Amino acid sequence: MIRFHKEGYKIIIIAFILSITGILLAEKFIEITWLVKAIQIVILVLLFTVLQFFRNPKRVTSLDDNTIIAPVDGKVVVIEEVEEPEYFKDKRLQVSIFMSPINVHVTRYAMSGVIKYSKYHPGKYLVAWHPKASTENERTTVVIDNDAIGEVLYRQIAGALAKRIVNYAKEGDKVVQGTDAGFIKFGSRVDLYLPLGTKLAVKLGDKVKGGTQVVAKK
Repeated sequence: MIRFHKEGYKIIIIAFILSITGILLAEKFIEITWLVKAIQIVILVLLFTVLQFFRNPKRVTSLDDNTIIAPVDGKVVVIEEVEEPEYFKDKRLQVSIFMSPINVHVTRYAMSGVIKYSKYHPGKYLVAWHPKASTENERTTVVIDNDAIGEVLYRQIAGALAKRIVNYAKEGDKVVQGTDAGFIKFGSRVDLYLPLGTKLAVKLGDKVKGGTQVVAKK
């Protein structure tokens, strides 16, 4: 059975109502058969696209304080040492995962621990692969701390289509690896900032599965 994320319930209901209305109106007011069918197919495709965005498959996480798992589904598009200017203000290992429209857009906690920092930043909607997207787009920054690895920062970044990021992390919360951390509606990228020297289990171009796949180890 397909599960959908709670953040999509309202949009899904509206999409169903509009789709049914559109299909019935096309049937009633358009006399050209092929045009009716074409309009109805387009409506169904759009409805399917909305459902794709909000699906929430069940994932079973093997809990391990010494590992960092993928927070989202997608493709690894950046692996590099960078200066992290917002929280650490020093060098970190950045791993960026880009989500295509067909990926699951649920964000999951990459490791268990305590939320040390959580902040929302309004911003632009540049395409997710733009070099300035991580500092200028709408985004949230969250830092998790545990005894085994230390502090790890992840950043949800909205893309050109996304207009709202949902972040459940609150400072002081104790969170469990693999559980629901939020949602990026209609997009688009998550950056991980890891301690230097962290052993990576992925490489550029790898496709990863959120909530289950290990991306780094202590």
